[in-house]
Amino acid sequence: MLKLKSLSFLAFLSVFVFQTASAAAPKGPQLIGEYRDWVAYYADDSQGRVCYIASTPKRDEGKYTKRGDIYVVVTHRPAEQSFDVVNFVAGYNYKPGAKVQVKIGTQTINDIFTEGDKAWAVNERADKELVDAMKKGQRMIVRGVSSRGTETKDTYSLSGFMSAYRAINAKCGRK
Repeated sequence: MLKLKSLSFLAFLSVFVFQTASAAAPKGPQLIGEYRDWVAYYADDSQGRVCYIASTPKRDEGKYTKRGDIYVVVTHRPAEQSFDVVNFVAGYNYKPGAKVQVKIGTQTINDIFTEGDKAWAVNERADKELVDAMKKGQRMIVRGVSSRGTETKDTYSLSGFMSAYRAINAKCGRK
């Protein structure tokens, strides 16, 4: 079962999902299920259904004194024909122009850009590469650099990723 670091994670995540939505949602996120270290949700807004899975790192490392919520989200927005959008939230603002590196097994993915405390794949191809690697992997290591120059290393479990991913595919009508 997913053990979230704080209850504020769920509150923050629901705000994140709806802030990034095209319009305000009439109804909050609904739990689809918990799948080992991943949790799946859906919500309906004026643009249609949004489905997403999320996880927090099992280990977060770096020489920092304070850090906010850390998590990764994979989102489907069928009405926008947008699937497998991967978003990392670091819990700090990234150093402008800093590279984020994701390692899953022997595969390293560097096609990621940052803005504030968030990082995304640069395009659909990079999102697909990330999700494909997540489907096959056991753990994911995300390295970043804060605006103060602090290097971080977040280690995520991918246990339950495939089950959670299948759940949002089913809920959002993706084959």
